Amino acid sequence: MKIWRYGDNINTDMLFPGKYTYTCSKPEEIKPHLLEDLDPEFSKNVQPGDILIVGKNFGCGSSREQPAVGLKYIGIEAIIGESFSRIFYRSAINQGLILIECPKAVQEYQDGMTVKIDFDKSQIFIDKNSFSFPKLPPEILAIRDAGGLLEYTRKKLQERGK
Repeated sequence: MKIWRYGDNINTDMLFPGKYTYTCSKPEEIKPHLLEDLDPEFSKNVQPGDILIVGKNFGCGSSREQPAVGLKYIGIEAIIGESFSRIFYRSAINQGLILIECPKAVQEYQDGMTVKIDFDKSQIFIDKNSFSFPKLPPEILAIRDAGGLLEYTRKKLQERGK
């Protein structure tokens, strides 16, 4: 697992350049362009289970869904941030991408430190220090486990026999 560190005000154009908005819609088309202007090595080296640690206002900008789609597709375990744009936050939920607001953990992290997330106990461990975050609602975890809101909804409808 690798930790990717980015600062404040990373907008949707930095996450996925707008010039691809109408030509890339499938996750496999989105992946090569994720963070290409901000960090050209990201899409080449990111692995399932990696974590992003970000500053304030992550995902600001347009309501483009490709950043959340792509980050979920590549298997990002979670994004730990100081704060998130509300539009990006909603898009992430729709995709089943977990966002954790925990400013103290972000401020503690330095390159090379180990990071582990215990979702059941709402704890982030950075080296030997731990940081609490608000418990994630079971629905958010269920959406993540289902692979996104669409699949979660399909599953719920099937369970109800519709």
